[in-house]
Amino acid sequence: MTVLKKTITLLYIAGKLSAQQDSSASKIPFDGMDLSWINGQSRITNPILCLRDKKTGEAIITGTGYLDADYNYNFANPIDNTHTISSTIGRHNEVHINLASIGVDVQYKNMIGRLLLQYGAMQHIVQELDESVTRGRNTGTGNLKFIREGAAGYHFNKWYGINLEAGIFMSYMGLESYMVQDNWCFQRSLVCEFTPFYFQGARLQIYPSKKVKQEIWLLNGWQSYNSFGNAPGVGSSTYWRPNENLQLVANFYYGHDTKNPDTLGHQSHRLRFHHDNSIVLRYYKRPESKGISQMALSLNSHYGFQDGMDKGDTITRKDHFMYGTSLCNRIWFFKNKCAVTLRGDVLSNGGAYLAFSPSPVTPNGFTDELATKPSKPLNIAQGTITFDYMPTEYTTFRVEFGYRQANMPYFAGHGGTTSPSGWTNGPTTVIPWRPDLQKSDSRITAVINFRF
Repeated sequence: MTVLKKTITLLYIAGKLSAQQDSSASKIPFDGMDLSWINGQSRITNPILCLRDKKTGEAIITGTGYLDADYNYNFANPIDNTHTISSTIGRHNEVHINLASIGVDVQYKNMIGRLLLQYGAMQHIVQELDESVTRGRNTGTGNLKFIREGAAGYHFNKWYGINLEAGIFMSYMGLESYMVQDNWCFQRSLVCEFTPFYFQGARLQIYPSKKVKQEIWLLNGWQSYNSFGNAPGVGSSTYWRPNENLQLVANFYYGHDTKNPDTLGHQSHRLRFHHDNSIVLRYYKRPESKGISQMALSLNSHYGFQDGMDKGDTITRKDHFMYGTSLCNRIWFFKNKCAVTLRGDVLSNGGAYLAFSPSPVTPNGFTDELATKPSKPLNIAQGTITFDYMPTEYTTFRVEFGYRQANMPYFAGHGGTTSPSGWTNGPTTVIPWRPDLQKSDSRITAVINFRF
C-alpha cells in the first residue's frame, strides 16, 4: 500500500507540473495587441507560409521572404554614381536591389531554429566593412555575410516565456529595423545609421509578464562578427508595452572592443558605451476611416562614447562621443492603405565614433591619425518626408525626399568620391586628388518592397 500511495503521489505531482507547463506554454507575450503600426516593427500579421499546431494554433514553421528595390537620385549628380553616408542607399541614378532575403523560422516543442539568408547592396555597405575578421585566421566576411540571421535555441515555459539563443542576430540597438519596410522612412535616422545592424553572440529573452520583455546579450563586439579584444561585449534591452498604443524601450551596450591604431595592437581595452531610448505613441486610431485612420509619433534618442584605457591611447570620452535624437510623426489615410511621415533628426559625432566609414577620406575637422584628436565634432541635421502606398500588408510603394546639412564637407559632390574619371581604377589626372565633398545633399528615392 505504501508503494501504491507513493506512486499515486508522484503521478499527482507530475500531473500538476505538466498542467503548469501547459498553462505557461499557452501564455503569449503582448497577446491581442496590434503592433504592426510601430516604427521598426513588421507589418505582417498573417504570414503566408506558416504551418501551425492544430491544437493550439501556434506557428511551428514560418517561411519568410523579403525583397526591396530602389531608384535613388542625388541632386549633386555624382559622376561615379556613388551616394555616400548611408547604410541604406549606396548608388545614384540607378535601379538596384537593396536587400533580398529568404529563410525559415522553426519553433517546435520548445526548440528554436532560425536561418535567414540575404543578398544585396546593404551587404557591401555594412557587412564587408567588418574589420574584426582581419584578426587571426579561419574567418572572413565571406563566411558569414550571406546570413542575415542564424540562431539555435530553446524555449523555457516560465512566466510568459524564456528564450535562450546563440548565433547571428539583427541588432537590438536603436529603434529602427535593418529591414527597411518595417521603418516609417526608407533612409534611416542619423542616430540609427551610426549604430550596429548585426551582432554575433548569445541572448536571453525573458517575458516576466504579458507587457514586458527583457533581453540580456553577450556579444563578440560592436557590429563585428569577431572580437577585437579579449573580453566580450554585454548588452541589455527592455521593452514595456502597457497597451497597444504605447511602447517604451531602453537599450544599453558596454564593451572593450574597438580596433585601435596598430601601435596599440588589436587587444587593447578601449571602452565603448552606448545607450538609446525611445517612445512610440499612437494617439489616434480609426482603422475603417477613409480619411485619417491613424496617427502616431516616435522619439528616439542616443548617447555614447569611447574612452582609451591603454597606455598610449589618447582617446577620451570628452572628444569621442555621439549623441542625437530623431522625432517622427506619421499619419495614415484610407483605412491604413496610405501614409505620410515627417521626420527631423540631429546628431553630434566626435572623433570616429561611427558604425561605418563616413567617407573615403577624413573630412575637414578631423585629423589624419584615425581621427584621434578632432578639432571639432561633426554635426548633422536631416529632414525627410515619406509617402507610402500599402495595398496589402506584404507590399509597399514608397517615395521619399531627404535633405541633410553638416557643419563640414561630408557628403558626395558632383566630382564624386573615387577619381576624376569616376572609376576606382581609372586615371588620376590631378595629383594629389581628394574626393569632392560638400556640406549638404538632397535626394529623392522611389522604392518597392515585398515581404511575406
